[in-house]
Amino acid sequence: MTIFTYKAYDNSGGKVEGEIEADNKTLALVELKKQNLLPTEVKQTTETGASIFSFGTKVSLADLEFLTAELSLLLESGVRIDKGIDIIKKTKAKPALAKLLGDISSNLKKGKSLSESVRDHGDIFDPLYCNLIELGEASGNLSEIFDGLAKDLKFRRDLQRKIISSLAYPTVIFFVCILSIFFIFNFIVPKMSAMFTDVAALPWYTQIMLSTSAWMVEYQGFLIVGVIAAIFLLISASKQVAFINWWQTVSLKIPFLKKAIITVERIRFNSGLALMVKAGVQIDRAIGLSAGNIKNKILQKEMDIAKAKVKSGSALTPALQQTSLYPAFFVSLLEVGEESGNLERVFDEIANRSRQEFESWTERMTTLLEPLMILFMGGFVGGVVVVMLMSMVSINEMGI
Repeated sequence: MTIFTYKAYDNSGGKVEGEIEADNKTLALVELKKQNLLPTEVKQTTETGASIFSFGTKVSLADLEFLTAELSLLLESGVRIDKGIDIIKKTKAKPALAKLLGDISSNLKKGKSLSESVRDHGDIFDPLYCNLIELGEASGNLSEIFDGLAKDLKFRRDLQRKIISSLAYPTVIFFVCILSIFFIFNFIVPKMSAMFTDVAALPWYTQIMLSTSAWMVEYQGFLIVGVIAAIFLLISASKQVAFINWWQTVSLKIPFLKKAIITVERIRFNSGLALMVKAGVQIDRAIGLSAGNIKNKILQKEMDIAKAKVKSGSALTPALQQTSLYPAFFVSLLEVGEESGNLERVFDEIANRSRQEFESWTERMTTLLEPLMILFMGGFVGGVVVVMLMSMVSINEMGI
């Protein structure tokens, strides 16, 4: 089935826009006429993933948050899940989201459950999302599940937008610095080199400057190709299991990265636990399902060990205390929650505090990055200018 976008008029003359699935354009027109619509424009949407250079061909975090929040609202209003998906699909969703909703809707009509349908799209829905939907279907509180997931996705989306916004200025400075370097060594220094052709003994710093400029002029094409190739190799390696396992091990040994990784994994784990406990899942099973939401394999193994201990009869706090996710302060919160029997509230509190901690860490890092980039650019460009001035002064001294 192909997705077509259309513009049409209804019986009262009102404008209607949306999407429709059909095998071809002719059948799409027939279906629109059955709906008493007069189409003025019918276009086939671009195929998802048709080109590596295409944009908007994947379901983004913002799309997923929108879908989850809308489903929560529709289910709370008493709309059936299949009807709700069809309603959202008819809105101005981009092709990737419309295709996803079309696949899910088709599976539901074939008799599959919603959890089974979303599991078929594991690249979009993480294990926690799928597990919670399955629990929501069993307990009948899908609306609350979607509401909790939507809040978690909203936090992730807001944080992602904040990080991108914070990195924009340092990124611009970095590229300006790179362009300045290329400009100086490709245009300024070669023109100055004529001043030094008749000088017998050049200072060492002048020789380095001229040699660097000559090398860049001659080999900068290879340099650019090498950098692009390195980027593609890095992207390709980042998808390999061996490289991922290596990086997950190394990143936990880098102090400032370790703290950020553990904080993010704590947010994922405790957000899932809070939703699981609220859905009435036993704590040992909740730990196992939420552990599947942890991306770092080393931390995931630690949580699997904690799950096994809890399942064998160990108290929750001592088992989780032995993992890297819970420092002393959060262990004390766990003890309070276990003693009071209000674990849902405690897990939610730990997740919220960890979110605030990660936001503060992100703000500090991005704030520190800006002056460092300015210092790097000023130091490098200023250093080249100083070398140029010193070289000209040395020529004058030789002339004297």
